[in-house]
Amino acid sequence: MTAAAADGPGIEALRQAIARCRICRDAPQGGDAFRLPHEPRPVVVLSDRARILIAGQAPGLRVHETGLPFNDASGDRLRDWLQVSREEFYDPDRFAIVPMGFCFPGYDAAGSDLPPRRECAPQWRAAAMAAMPQIRLVLAVGQYAQAWHLGAQRERSMTETVLAWRRHLEGVAGVPVLPLPHPSWRNSGWLKRNPWFEDELLPELRKRVKTLTG
Repeated sequence: MTAAAADGPGIEALRQAIARCRICRDAPQGGDAFRLPHEPRPVVVLSDRARILIAGQAPGLRVHETGLPFNDASGDRLRDWLQVSREEFYDPDRFAIVPMGFCFPGYDAAGSDLPPRRECAPQWRAAAMAAMPQIRLVLAVGQYAQAWHLGAQRERSMTETVLAWRRHLEGVAGVPVLPLPHPSWRNSGWLKRNPWFEDELLPELRKRVKTLTG
């Protein structure tokens, strides 16, 4: 991600401000009981050149430890969906990667990742989007990204929202949004039950990625 140095001063200032953010630790929504229990490490790839935005959920533990978004098995599956290499995926000339929550939120009692922190999107998302007016496609990965980027136009469930992908690509005012399930291994059963995702949606996704990153 060395190419980030070519970004303009506005986006670089935003990147530095996000890196310093400690709201979830120092001023958590809901009070001290909801304080992030570890040191924040915001993970985000801003770019004023990439034409595709990957809007994910929140970093997992490995991403938190390495500082590299989607640096895990979920990332491997996502890169397969996109049909891009790791080098291409982490090239900010091709992709911006801005999750709904920038820091690893921790685990719940069952050992699953908690939802994205509630402080991030209200504080940073509008500014991040405004700093990247060149974006021509948003990949909304998971229900939290779909809720923000589709708003009232999303369906009642993640499955229904992804199933309506053609409508969201063609009927949403502004930048087209393509809703995707999260590429986590936990969704392997969902992928088997919904073969249309691989047969119909992925070819269109790959075509658009090739066009916008070529």
